[in-house]
Amino acid sequence: MTKSTYTISQLREAYLSKQFSAKQYLQQKLAAVKSDSNNCWISTISEQQLADYLEGLAQQDIADLPLYGVPFAIKDNIDLDQLQTTAGCKEYSYQPSDSAFVVKQLIAAGAVPLGKTNLDQFATGLVGTRSPWGAVKNSFDPSMISGGSSSGSAVSVALGQVCFSLGTDTAGSGRVPAALNNILGLKATKGLLSCSGVVPACKSLDCVTLFAHTSDDLNVLLDVAGQYDEEDCYARPNQASNQAQHYQPLQELTSLKIGVPKVSDLAFFDNPETEKLFKQSLKQLERLGAELVELDFEPFLAAAKLLYEGPWVAERYAAIQDFFEKDPSQCLPVIQTIIGGATKHKAVDAFKAFYQLQAYKVVCDQLVNQVDAIVTPTAGSTYSIAQLQEDPIQLNSNMGYYTNFMNLLDYSAVAVPAGFYQSQQGNTHSFGITLFSDAYCDRKILSMAALIQQDNGFSLGASKQALPALQTPASIEDDYMELAVCGAHLSGLPLNGQLTERAGQLVKATQSAAKYKLYALAGGPPARPGMIRDEENGVAIAVEVWRLPKQHLGSFLQGIPHPLGLGKIELSDGTWVNSFICEGYATNTAKDVSEFAGWRAYLASL
Repeated sequence: MTKSTYTISQLREAYLSKQFSAKQYLQQKLAAVKSDSNNCWISTISEQQLADYLEGLAQQDIADLPLYGVPFAIKDNIDLDQLQTTAGCKEYSYQPSDSAFVVKQLIAAGAVPLGKTNLDQFATGLVGTRSPWGAVKNSFDPSMISGGSSSGSAVSVALGQVCFSLGTDTAGSGRVPAALNNILGLKATKGLLSCSGVVPACKSLDCVTLFAHTSDDLNVLLDVAGQYDEEDCYARPNQASNQAQHYQPLQELTSLKIGVPKVSDLAFFDNPETEKLFKQSLKQLERLGAELVELDFEPFLAAAKLLYEGPWVAERYAAIQDFFEKDPSQCLPVIQTIIGGATKHKAVDAFKAFYQLQAYKVVCDQLVNQVDAIVTPTAGSTYSIAQLQEDPIQLNSNMGYYTNFMNLLDYSAVAVPAGFYQSQQGNTHSFGITLFSDAYCDRKILSMAALIQQDNGFSLGASKQALPALQTPASIEDDYMELAVCGAHLSGLPLNGQLTERAGQLVKATQSAAKYKLYALAGGPPARPGMIRDEENGVAIAVEVWRLPKQHLGSFLQGIPHPLGLGKIELSDGTWVNSFICEGYATNTAKDVSEFAGWRAYLASL
């Protein structure tokens, strides 16, 4: 094995091409995690337990298992029936009789858990230092925090010890450690990943999260793990528009609006390097075609304060009440302070906070709905382990500045690597951004993240291994058709919903070859244009290319009125694509608007 870090698709290709066997690879990985020096692991499976997994795989066809032989890590507040669950507290440990629902889904798909990973005790923290098993060391600089509470899970992926891992996220634990270790962290829509078999932090807010090296991998994992669990009272079934087939890595961000907090709402905690990297990320988004829209971020920040300053901390108390009241000293001092403070809250405080949160949500939803996604730093800065130990509460709070509101307001979010900077000592630090949107927008933000990651081209995690090219499903040409639109079906115009409600995905905004005339047709509403080829007098017309599932093509075509029909047009790069075309007789009663070179420009002139 010439490299240690593999994406899921790369490992699958290695198995299929017989570069090495699952037995060889997994035995090597288990030996490596047993000698880990970053404090990533609390417990690992035995050689015999691994042999049992390998025996099970030997009886299966790799074609039937999307995660065949893929090693993964489990945050130690999530049950695996072969190992104890500690939640980061030795005295709390118990032996589960069954594995968590999501763990069972992953194992059934062929994945192999190598063990349980270190965490901030009871998943209370964003720093990775609050554990009796020691602070988890950052994958780039062992003197720095790794981010928490899912610290071991994130670092084990960044170091290539596993291909992916499970974390949890209540206040940012599935995103902050991703940013500090150059990997991706998906906090999917609340309830999509079951929390059955998970030690609760705030039961009404908790999410199981996924860490991986690429958006492609996260899309596969979400499809496998994101099954509806009838036994979880907080579980929610996925929506049709958020299924795996709607993950289509974008070629550009043209026609997309991305919200950005106004400058006065940004906080970098005296770190000019992270501020510089965030500005670079915004320039990148613009270069990729996005329109940046400045938003008032204060309502999000106000909602975030409710998580620890409001009564939700009482949920953390409720989760371990019997254990905590029996002997609080069994918890780390900082955990005693946080959870013990919950007793000051009364029921009336909770109701007042619920009312306030709902008021914030109305305002925040209005802002979210103005754009396709919102971008923030994942964390404004970072700290050394020594700095954190001197001021554990405030510095931890700083790490959650951009994350604490997410579950309270019911949004989906993905943390994406966004750059590096050097400390004064010459050590490398990783920086990341987060894209978030409404619930059930997981595939949409993953599609955007895929483009951003490819454009950056950073190595995988803390390795020197190159980012692989995006994996496009082999069947995409068979299952989808690209369609160019030039009028009322353009993004934001009256008939665009006929595409989006059929799971259409915007591929790019471009132009036709300079061989077409554009006419405003009679009739409506809505007003529609017609494109007619004219090689001698034609001009380039602005169009959008959309990808539409073929299964929905029939119902879409039924809505096309005469004199329009389906044909092909030539794009500016010389390729031909399916599109609306117009019968020539329609020009007798139509207005030639070719001078505007596009339907939007013509409408703007009216």
